[in-house]
Amino acid sequence: MRRRLSDSSSRDCWVDEYLSVQGCAVRCRRSVEASGPPIVHVHGFGISGSYLMPTARLLVDHWVNVVPDLPGYGRSERRDHVLDIPELAHALIAILDRLRVDQAVLVGNSMGCPIGLEVAHAAPDRVHRLVLVSPAGGLQNQPLARAIGQLALDVVRESPRMIPVALPDYLRFGPINGLRLFHELTRFPSLERLLHTPVPTLAVLGGRDPLMPPPRRVREVGQAAPGHVSVVQIDQAAHAVNFSHSSQLAYVITSWLNDQDIFDNAQRPAGIRPIHTHRDD
Repeated sequence: MRRRLSDSSSRDCWVDEYLSVQGCAVRCRRSVEASGPPIVHVHGFGISGSYLMPTARLLVDHWVNVVPDLPGYGRSERRDHVLDIPELAHALIAILDRLRVDQAVLVGNSMGCPIGLEVAHAAPDRVHRLVLVSPAGGLQNQPLARAIGQLALDVVRESPRMIPVALPDYLRFGPINGLRLFHELTRFPSLERLLHTPVPTLAVLGGRDPLMPPPRRVREVGQAAPGHVSVVQIDQAAHAVNFSHSSQLAYVITSWLNDQDIFDNAQRPAGIRPIHTHRDD
């Protein structure tokens, strides 16, 4: 099933379709009438790709953008069990295969970051570049009770406009499934895996994100990062940067993909600061 959607608030046009992936129906929104390497947006746990659309819409002038609901999320068909992070990474590769995308830019948020990292490590030839927005997971989110407290704090820091977008998805996914997958996310060493990523990678952190490590630890990771990794902070953003600060994020992604200096630009939005960039080396 496929339908063509036009958004009156912008010049973009999207195809909303269901793809048969690994025997299940997967919902996928795809922009049309653009060139360049496809950008595939990967959502977080318990939620669909709907909250990623504000950033995706700002990128359509330059690249095809693909926003899938991974199997078991949003309007995609459920599997017989909740997929873990490695299984979701395999499902994402299968989506790329189904779309005949040989190589893509992956833009993940929250749990989408571990999924993107898994794809980059398992099949680096399929990832042109990798963008990790709010890469949760690791010691700063352990034990689970601490992570739940961080998540609760993030809820009150997010835009109220996020509630009608996210709440139906979380209710559909179910609290037990969400808690089980969130526990797995807390054990994934995202920032440490970032240091060994085999592809050019950009990490974008929110300055008000309670799931991120303290500034001292972020600086340590930035200093240890290899030359093909850049780390940028958006000061006023919490965890769902793709929704709440889409214009700043789209600017950072566009500049980085075009190999332009993110900070030496009069058009740079306020509140973006470098933690580590390859130009620092």
